[in-house]
Amino acid sequence: MDPDDLPDGLVVADESGRVICFNAAAVRITATPRAEAIGRPLAAALPLEDLKGKRWWALTDPYGGLATRGGQPERNLLLPGGREVLVSARYVREHPTGPVRRVVVSLRGTEARRRTERSHAELIATVAHELRSPLTSVKGFTATLLAKWERFTDDQKRLMLETVDADAGRVTRLIAELLDISRIDSGRLELRRQPVDISAAVARHIQALIAGGQAPERFRVRARGPLPDLWADPDKVDQVLGNLLENAVRHGEGTVTIDIAPAPAPGTCDETGTAVTVSDEGPGIPEESMGRVFTRFWRGSKRGGTGLGLYIVKGIVEAHGGTITVDRGPGGGAEFRFILPVSTPAYLA
Repeated sequence: MDPDDLPDGLVVADESGRVICFNAAAVRITATPRAEAIGRPLAAALPLEDLKGKRWWALTDPYGGLATRGGQPERNLLLPGGREVLVSARYVREHPTGPVRRVVVSLRGTEARRRTERSHAELIATVAHELRSPLTSVKGFTATLLAKWERFTDDQKRLMLETVDADAGRVTRLIAELLDISRIDSGRLELRRQPVDISAAVARHIQALIAGGQAPERFRVRARGPLPDLWADPDKVDQVLGNLLENAVRHGEGTVTIDIAPAPAPGTCDETGTAVTVSDEGPGIPEESMGRVFTRFWRGSKRGGTGLGLYIVKGIVEAHGGTITVDRGPGGGAEFRFILPVSTPAYLA
């Protein structure tokens, strides 16, 4: 294999400590031309320091150090100018305790790790903020009721207990979202597939929204059949529909239209999937925000929410082998369309 094909920086020094390999990624990461590195002592070609400013090669001493040492684990080190890189090293010996014949060094930029760390920090900050408000309310009302129970009427007690119940529900939903994110990120989202009537599921969600105070005429359902038999996780499908319909009601305006129709499953030409399109007549999503809709913490407006719902929706749809897209609808509002493959079990195919 050509070392220049490797995505990480590769630096190899021979038994005398002089560099014999300095691949293209190492040139990019260190900003050192290959001609200046080849043939030079390792410490000169790759002058690394630890975060305390100490010279790393002098500390580790690969050629004169312990004969039982096999290398160095990955750690953050500094290049000249203070640029941070992730460095790991392996000492190659002909015998377990023999002299070092080669030192192989791997270099990697810290940008991806820093993005992950920022994402985790944002998640923690968002969770702390979202938990603080309902928990403060729960604590305040329960402490008040315990201290002054006799002073309140039954109606006042009921109002406070209903508020506590609603805020406890918010906390429960947030914890469920966090668990879903953890499973999606780690690839451990479990699906319990069974036959799903997607039209009936849409009707259930619309009835729930109407019972919650929405006008019946705000919803329009158009189903084009016959639909193929769909095998999916009904709870997860409900989660997807609930998020998309709630977003359309909360952030959109006018009529919310739900189209259900057969569609080619992702990667095929035959109608072996089911497509569901949810569109509204609101202001829609700005063109520059279309690419960020399914990322964590994206919010289309200031009308509440954690910004995690659509990220979870995308994870659930893709776990089913489906796809989801966002566009501008015919009425000018947002239009979300997801396609789920039939996914019939092999023993029924």
